[in-house]
Amino acid sequence: MGKQKNTILILGEGPTEFFYFKSLCDELNGLTIKPDYPKHTSLKELENKIDEGISLGYNHIFCVIDMDTKDREPERSQYARLKRKYASPINKPKKGILCEVKFFETHLCTELFFLYYFRYTSKMYVEQESLLKDLNQCCNYRKKIDFFIKCRGLHPYFEKNGGSLSVAIDNSNHSISETNAGNRDYTFSELGRMIEELRRLKQ
Repeated sequence: MGKQKNTILILGEGPTEFFYFKSLCDELNGLTIKPDYPKHTSLKELENKIDEGISLGYNHIFCVIDMDTKDREPERSQYARLKRKYASPINKPKKGILCEVKFFETHLCTELFFLYYFRYTSKMYVEQESLLKDLNQCCNYRKKIDFFIKCRGLHPYFEKNGGSLSVAIDNSNHSISETNAGNRDYTFSELGRMIEELRRLKQ
């Protein structure tokens, strides 16, 4: 694939991110979401996917990152190294490559952004189970591939159950404002900012 205007690749670490962003394709058309067959990937595998995307000519690569495994070694150091590697745009004019790689983080995990469809929270979650319990007070959700397939799209499923993407974006941005103000370093999501940036790039 040659270099095109605003070709966008979204890379997730597991099936949750794949199925969620796949469900946003009608709203954010023209996205490429990898892997085609979702599985949990290591940071090394993610790095390989980034390099593959760069070589294929994508000029925007967005990585969706769960932070619940990045607060301990060795993943903490591996992730810091990965971010340093792609801190500057990849510019290889002779090969027709100009690519910006960005990382969008959620603490603990992507399910916090799903909860933000329904309500805001700054509660500290020390494990996924308590976050999933709160999400299940808003809608029936299972972190399983068969559920992701059966619900026929996570985004429309949340909205059918009374959630709202615009509310999720607002709540997500509010969580980032609070963390930037130094009020906490947990329970935040950058996915609202990511979706806003995707919308701008698709205009």
